[in-house]
Amino acid sequence: MTAVSQHSAIEQGLALATETSVHSATQTRAREAWAQSPWPTRKTEAWKYTPVKAIADGNFIAPPASPPVTEGVADIFAIDGLNALDLVFVDGQFQASLSTDLTALPAGLSVIALADASEQVRSQYFNKAAGEHATLFGELNTAAIREGFVVEVAKNADIKQPIHIVNVATQAQACMATARVLWLQAPSSRATLVEHFTSCEGSKVLTNSITEFFVGENAECNHYRLHLESEENLHIGGVYSQIEKSARLNSFYLAMGANLQRVDVVTQFEGEGAEAINNGVYLPRNKQLTDFHTCIEHKVPHCNSNEIFRGIIGDSARAVFNGRIHIHKDAQKTLAELSNKNLLTSEKAEVNTKPELEIYADDVRCAHGATIAKIDPLAMHYLRTRGISKDEAQVMLSFGFINELIEQLGNEAIVTYLRPVIAGRFAKDPALVEHLLTPIDER
Repeated sequence: MTAVSQHSAIEQGLALATETSVHSATQTRAREAWAQSPWPTRKTEAWKYTPVKAIADGNFIAPPASPPVTEGVADIFAIDGLNALDLVFVDGQFQASLSTDLTALPAGLSVIALADASEQVRSQYFNKAAGEHATLFGELNTAAIREGFVVEVAKNADIKQPIHIVNVATQAQACMATARVLWLQAPSSRATLVEHFTSCEGSKVLTNSITEFFVGENAECNHYRLHLESEENLHIGGVYSQIEKSARLNSFYLAMGANLQRVDVVTQFEGEGAEAINNGVYLPRNKQLTDFHTCIEHKVPHCNSNEIFRGIIGDSARAVFNGRIHIHKDAQKTLAELSNKNLLTSEKAEVNTKPELEIYADDVRCAHGATIAKIDPLAMHYLRTRGISKDEAQVMLSFGFINELIEQLGNEAIVTYLRPVIAGRFAKDPALVEHLLTPIDER
């Protein structure tokens, strides 16, 4: 299939020619960019190890304007103890009945539809963080968006409750759901965003999601992005951030499930003294493919970035990690570190990792590295000689490989929620999962 026919097939299914009221001029430009951009191939460097055949061959349609809400869908995304403000989307459409009342939010927090935002907000922020960094599918997101939301945190506000944005895939017929979030955080404010992607059994949805962060001077944002879709689904996503002077953005990414997951993460320092932490875990299995492309743009002096991604790849799954640190010529006194470690638990598992440093300043401290290994046979032998079964030993070693990043998360409710989810990825026997999560002195 040619690039032109691939574009045409998706355009017909998604009705891209239909104007929306989000920001027509920006959407028109995105539609033109989408139509003119070549389809990624093996020769496209950014997609070299990530074939998009599953998307190209998909006969996607637009989801219904008001998708039916399956009974019990709220149980799928519930996180005990999170005490969050929920914004729930089903197949890309906002569901007020499952969400927190937007008219009763805490002081200092507002959530409105992107189409209802002021022209000033849309002109100043919409698509500005993504912009030139957006991939082909980012242009598609901007062009096809039907419903997006602006989350705005006021100056000096300290929002204690996390904002929990949930995207649930439910449609059994192949369709594309578009998700768009514009996060505007004013100076000296604090807030937490939890993005949660999940699905119902039997769903076959391509989720195309973009989140743009604008973190103001001296503000702090804690961000969790959890990809827990089932294996029949696809996900193309992007997280684009602009961080101002002395601000801090702490992000954690988890990728589990989905036939194909590609997430582009671009962090841009706009003011001195800012800090960004990007940590992540990816756990593909069976024939899944997970791809993280990250880029840290150090544009100004005296900024720190630290990035740690760890992956455990099993069965015939594949993973891709491309981490880039770009130090601009004026970004003196930069401290930037990048680490990517991978564990293969199968002879057929595969990972392609590529850390990059591009430095144009001479007074910086930068480090990057990547490793690929199998489970240490000596560690396995040590556990086996102490009466631990082979299956339990493999789960313990795998879990321990990523547990450090999980334990460092600042939200105990999310840690408690993720422990059994992750342990269950390695242990096929539910009893083994329960055993591993029980403290040693209580076993």
